[in-house]
Amino acid sequence: MAVRSVYVSEGEYLQAERQASAKSEYLAGQVFAMAGASIEHAAITLNIAAELLRQIRHKGCHVYAQDVRVKVTPASAYFYPDVVVVCGTPQVAGEQRDTLLNPVLIVEVLSPSTEEFDRGEKFFAYQKLDSLREYLLVSQDRVHVEQFVRQADGLWQRREYTQPEQVVQLESVGAVLPLRAVYEGVVLPSS
Repeated sequence: MAVRSVYVSEGEYLQAERQASAKSEYLAGQVFAMAGASIEHAAITLNIAAELLRQIRHKGCHVYAQDVRVKVTPASAYFYPDVVVVCGTPQVAGEQRDTLLNPVLIVEVLSPSTEEFDRGEKFFAYQKLDSLREYLLVSQDRVHVEQFVRQADGLWQRREYTQPEQVVQLESVGAVLPLRAVYEGVVLPSS
């Protein structure tokens, strides 16, 4: 992830982003250029989105993959999650209808260049979304999913899944995510 070191306002970011050929994320005045995804990253993202869509399409939830921006107002941030789910009516920012405000589930597939950011500053910002109930970090080079679930007291409980036969219970959307489905067709490096 390349960082542009000059302060950029939210308005400047959105104006440039809507005209850009490549996506960038934004956090408190800093713009982060996004790198292209690997084949594994793309396959895992599609597998997760397809599995979720299959299970929750009739529950009043909407699944979006890769190109939908999420605004985190309290953190002055705009991100492109790999997969994002909204239940109920999607709330959007502005007339462009290209920025979601109320995700309940966000999934980030980890890349070597973004893992630290996804685990750190991005997750810290996402936690400021009142609507967010679950956050998943999914490895693309081994079977490994970390699930963070917001508890009633506002604290986040972490669960870890490392075996292909395990199933992630997604309480926020009333679905399950079998790890076999997440990694279907993905060639992982030999251990």
